[in-house]
Order: sequence, then structure tokens, then C-alpha cells
Amino acid sequence: MNNTLNIILDEPLWKEALSKVEECANIVFENTLDYVKNNEDIDFLKTDKTLNINLSLSNDAEIQKLNSEFRQMNKPTNVLSFANIDDEYFEESIAENDFIELGDIIIALETMQKEAELKKISLHDHFCHLFIHGILHLLGFDHQTDEEAEYMEDFEIKILKKMNINNPYEE
Repeated sequence: MNNTLNIILDEPLWKEALSKVEECANIVFENTLDYVKNNEDIDFLKTDKTLNINLSLSNDAEIQKLNSEFRQMNKPTNVLSFANIDDEYFEESIAENDFIELGDIIIALETMQKEAELKKISLHDHFCHLFIHGILHLLGFDHQTDEEAEYMEDFEIKILKKMNINNPYEE
């Protein structure tokens, strides 16, 4: 099965900050989907349909607009996910198409850079974590309760470990 990751470079400084960001994103995409398929019971992942995700490599200004419009939070954030699984027509769309549009992820460069510096981790590692987090949201994971957060974080940690990236939740 050939899954599709559509990368939109909205902020040219991404190339300077993380030169192989597209290659890295594709590795994260495939590792995350493989791990979830093997460790979680999600019906639509059992099909042979192509999974599509749109990844926007953006900036604080753009993500602040989206965060304000969709979450009523007028400030930048590191990552936003817009999951099609939440759409009332998602099941219908799966039945009618040979592919599954999972949704959109937007990552803000400046916020990601500030967080990586603060946490003393590489941009590469922080990007991988944020992108995995976004993909998991598109697959139906959430962190509204402590139990959900722990479950989602466990997946993030294990996927990152497969990629030789340290646990981002360790102090």
C-alpha cells in the first residue's frame, strides 16, 4: 500500500532550519502508521486503502490565525491537527473511495524552535515528536483525560524509540 503524505512548505525558513524535513516527515509518517496498525484496533487501518495526510510546514503567524479561528485561542501553538475522522461523513467517504483522507497537520516553525531550545533537544527530534503527535490525533487519539494522555504518550514514546529518539516526556 502506498500512503500519501502531501507536504506544503508555507514557510521557506523550514528548509534552512531542518534541511531534510521532507525525508524526515516521510519516515515519521510510515513509522507511525506501521506502529499504530500493529498495536491498535482501528477498523479503517485494516483496509488496503491508501491513507492521505496533508502536512503544512508553517509559521507562528499562520498557526495563530488557525488557533484563534478553530480553538478560540489567539496565540501560536506548536502543532494543530484537523482530523477527518471527526467528520460525520468520514465512514461514508471510506466506503466510497479507494483512499482515506485522514486530515491536515500544521506545524509552526518558530514555536517548535523555541520549544526545542528550551528542552535542549534537536529540531529533528522535536519535529518528529510533534508530527507523530499530529498523526495520532488524525487516527483518533486524544489527550482530554489523564488516561487518554498517558495512552497517547505511550504510543509517541514507543514510535520515537523505534526511530532512536529519546522519550520527550522524561525530565
